[in-house]
Amino acid sequence: MELTEKLKRQISLLPDKPGVYLMKDKNDKIIYVGKAKSLTRRVSQYFLRPQVGKVLAMVNHVDHFDFIVVHTDKEAFILEMNLIQTHYPRYNIMMMDDSHYPYIAIRRSDAFLKIARRADDRKYFYFGPFPNAKDAFKTIDLLNQIYPTRKCKKLGKKPCLYYHMGQCLAPCVNEISDEVYQDLYNKIKSFLDGNTAPVIKEYTDKMNRASEELRFEDAQNYKEIIDAVRRVTAKQSVELSTDRTNRDVFAYAERDGYLALSILTYRNGILLGKSLKVAACFGEGNEQATELIEEYYQNNDLPKEIICNIEGMAEEFSSIYPEARVVSPKEGRLLEQIDLAALNARQGLDNHFMSARLNDDNNALLESLGEMLHIETPYRIELFDNSHLQGSNPVGAMVCYINGEPVKGMYRKFHLDEQDAGDDYHSMVEVVTRRYRRLKEENLSYPDLILTDGGLSQVHATLEALKSIEVEIPVYGLYKNDKHQTEGIVDKEGNAYPLNSKSPLFFLLMRMQDEVHRFAISFHKAERLKSMHSSIFDDVKGIGEKRKELLRKNYPTIDSLKNASLAELKQILPDEVATALYTKINAL
Repeated sequence: MELTEKLKRQISLLPDKPGVYLMKDKNDKIIYVGKAKSLTRRVSQYFLRPQVGKVLAMVNHVDHFDFIVVHTDKEAFILEMNLIQTHYPRYNIMMMDDSHYPYIAIRRSDAFLKIARRADDRKYFYFGPFPNAKDAFKTIDLLNQIYPTRKCKKLGKKPCLYYHMGQCLAPCVNEISDEVYQDLYNKIKSFLDGNTAPVIKEYTDKMNRASEELRFEDAQNYKEIIDAVRRVTAKQSVELSTDRTNRDVFAYAERDGYLALSILTYRNGILLGKSLKVAACFGEGNEQATELIEEYYQNNDLPKEIICNIEGMAEEFSSIYPEARVVSPKEGRLLEQIDLAALNARQGLDNHFMSARLNDDNNALLESLGEMLHIETPYRIELFDNSHLQGSNPVGAMVCYINGEPVKGMYRKFHLDEQDAGDDYHSMVEVVTRRYRRLKEENLSYPDLILTDGGLSQVHATLEALKSIEVEIPVYGLYKNDKHQTEGIVDKEGNAYPLNSKSPLFFLLMRMQDEVHRFAISFHKAERLKSMHSSIFDDVKGIGEKRKELLRKNYPTIDSLKNASLAELKQILPDEVATALYTKINAL
């Protein structure tokens, strides 16, 4: 791009200090937030070097920029994340879930198991983190099935079903010695360390014995446990070394303006999984990869060793993270692990370019939508829907799409006033007012477009709400034909913009519309189910909030509760309470 005089002047004023920069378009809207160790070097790279892909698109939209000088790189990182979470600039690579990788936590005193996102409680031993959360949950479910671990956070007064299944020691009624708990803790810790042979042998013996005694259902259950152990621990055969050291292995690859950073997580020498970050390139690849690793350790604990193929990182990280040993191997088995991570980074780039066309198509569709509606390209769209059943349990829901993709961390739910239940107009006024009043009060960014479902009346309801709080956002509605099929978009004057039912833009908008329907209905069903359960439980003496929650968990539908036997209810409730509930259920 050709530099304007405004940009040239701003670049000349940049200091050689760490800080955060905010790229803005001609409407003074923040479109990108970044951090830099040297503001003058980093920001000038965008405009003085040839760029490609999303970086080129972003640079072409920059009209001017601001910057904030800070004292340290860490301050810059924290400020950058805060600004991204506040303004959601469309060109940022946003970690929308911003959560820590999960750990399996074992309480040292009684071997109680749970999933934890932080390893900061000394009462627990932590194993992980697991780059894939599903692996952590599968493993903890398996451990709870194999070992008689305590399942309840708070102890009841009677043994639960797990005790009768042999999966709990029932500390609620039994006094468990420290020796028993220590033995259980040691066995679980040994299992996580990869010593699964004793468990497989134990359940193989049980399976064979059950088969000999013609207890074929039990034998099948034991076989499924054996298979589950082997599946969950299959990747544990990929060991880094014999010294059982905790290590993270990093490698990056570059191609056509993009960089992929691959992370292999080893704990006790066992590979727990892989994660990948893909970012548009700017500047030097090794410098950008180092910054991505710094971001990674803002949310994850340092291991004992960090292995990488990044030139100059060992020296820099050794000063930032003296508690970790940083190694860039040139030969040996550690280099093989670098090669494995690099292979995954290259594969990550392949996958990215295979799916990049979809992202490009979305951007082109959003640009065409903006042109059709005569508004700026709506890169961030928020959609609303309300749900109720004959006026009961009224709820509202909002979903958010950025660059044509759902951002579930920004979805919102609303409990609505019962007196307006069934009045879609005033329900929309209530939801929209609450949503954007809060954004205004907290000085958060607004969407580029609000889409309503229900045509002109819902557009007017939304505009009434925005006017009451003095907020201006473009509002359009999706209207339907006589067959109740979405046909096009309508503006506040009632002007219609028909959509071709076979066009990609139509399908993109239908995906958004279906998603807000799904979100609203699922929320309404959950609230209605909760209400229906409560109406049954409320008059039963001895059933408080904790027991209600336990019953809802075990009987998620009314039919499943009605089909429960008295004996089953007595496994989770005191006899007299179970009898009272059983009597009420069968009287309905």
